[in-house]
Amino acid sequence: MSSASIKKIIPCKKKQLIEMVLDIEKYPEFVPWCIEGKVIDKNEGKDLITFNGDLKVGKSFLNETFSSHVTYHKEKDKIIVTNLEGPLKHLKNEWNFKEVNNATQLEFFIDFELKNPILNSIMKKSFELGLNKIAKAFELRAINLYK
Repeated sequence: MSSASIKKIIPCKKKQLIEMVLDIEKYPEFVPWCIEGKVIDKNEGKDLITFNGDLKVGKSFLNETFSSHVTYHKEKDKIIVTNLEGPLKHLKNEWNFKEVNNATQLEFFIDFELKNPILNSIMKKSFELGLNKIAKAFELRAINLYK
């Protein structure tokens, strides 16, 4: 399995950053390698927003669709993503948000394993680089939208 975490301050309001992270349909506009984002079966309660989401990632004809279950806990300011279908054998992804001096402290954790052992070993080698590129894309998107 591959796992990593990132902690950084993003210059925008907590609510804005949470909305941006939950809006997976806009991911193709700024997330590297993301071709399409789709929300399915969205439900909103007093303290919970849940939905299933599909992300198609890759390049042109070389792509895969990842289906995940997303849960946003409003009181805890936490988003949890788990794998449903696709090339992943396992996925646990957590986003934690905390307002700090008119900015947001974001803590991001991901733990995953691909079903294909060969691709999984290749992915482990470039995982950190890819994760940092994606994290930077979220940060730049927030700055462009909200600063």
